[in-house]
Amino acid sequence: MKHKIPAWLVGLACIAQLAFGSLAHAQAYPSRAIKLVVPYAAGGLPDTVARILAKSLGDTLGQAVYVDNRPGAGGSVAASTILQSPADGYTLLVTDGPMLSITPLINKKITYDAANDFVPISLVGKAPLFLAVNANVKANTLEELVALAKAKPGGLNYGSAGNGSIHHLTMEAMNASLGISMTHIPFRGSAVSVPAMIGGQVDMVFASPPSLMGFVKSGQARLLATNSTTRSPLAPQMPALAEKIPGFDFAFTVAVLAKTGTPKQVISKINAEINKIVKVPEVIEQLRTAGVDPVGGSPEQLARALSAEKAQVTDAAARAQLKAE
Repeated sequence: MKHKIPAWLVGLACIAQLAFGSLAHAQAYPSRAIKLVVPYAAGGLPDTVARILAKSLGDTLGQAVYVDNRPGAGGSVAASTILQSPADGYTLLVTDGPMLSITPLINKKITYDAANDFVPISLVGKAPLFLAVNANVKANTLEELVALAKAKPGGLNYGSAGNGSIHHLTMEAMNASLGISMTHIPFRGSAVSVPAMIGGQVDMVFASPPSLMGFVKSGQARLLATNSTTRSPLAPQMPALAEKIPGFDFAFTVAVLAKTGTPKQVISKINAEINKIVKVPEVIEQLRTAGVDPVGGSPEQLARALSAEKAQVTDAAARAQLKAE
């Protein structure tokens, strides 16, 4: 005699099977190689960070982790790579905050929605920029520079990595906060603006520590401040602009994100691994050498950091009268 299995028992078995399947999927991740997509060419800061992470994640996860550089179109090429891949955690984005905060303000042609297409995984670190002046500028401190600028309104100039770059917006925000005026001279990247400052074509720049320290040691340039909220371990003797301008923070984020819809278990796993990695002494040294202060933290902390960064640069872009093109 056959006994009919109650419907509720069949339903319970299905639920259990689904739950077991989801758990097995979470425990199995990763079961194959993970790709870290970088929206810039090899050699830049996000690329360097991605390669540091790739090695460490590969060691801890037991799977190959490799970097895929997809520069171009204001991050759209990299974004397309992410968005055309499944939301399964095997294709992740390693980028800087400016791609998500500045680029949407100045580039009408981008094909991604920075606010909705990606979900945060982890804040790897913050990358401060340092205010450096040519050795011939008659200012040894930030206070002396401000006094000099006020005595010669528009008489000083500064170079940047281009219109709308974080270097440009940092200087515009600083000038507005301190009530000073300088002439902006944009260049095509820090690789051009820093030598221009050393050669005396411009009086000062904001730039990353690796591009400046050699010139500082040789006496060709002086550091006056950093654009972060606190002093950077990269140069702890340099005051943070926030000491003079409360709340000032233009040190940009370097972060890992995933396609919206990626399972929370996967996000939690990668987040936990990155938080361990950024506490390893060898990794800390590598990141600081690259110009990054390691941070770590939860996905929620990254979301707040990106939101704050967007608010800062949006205000600075308005002051600089930047328009999307």
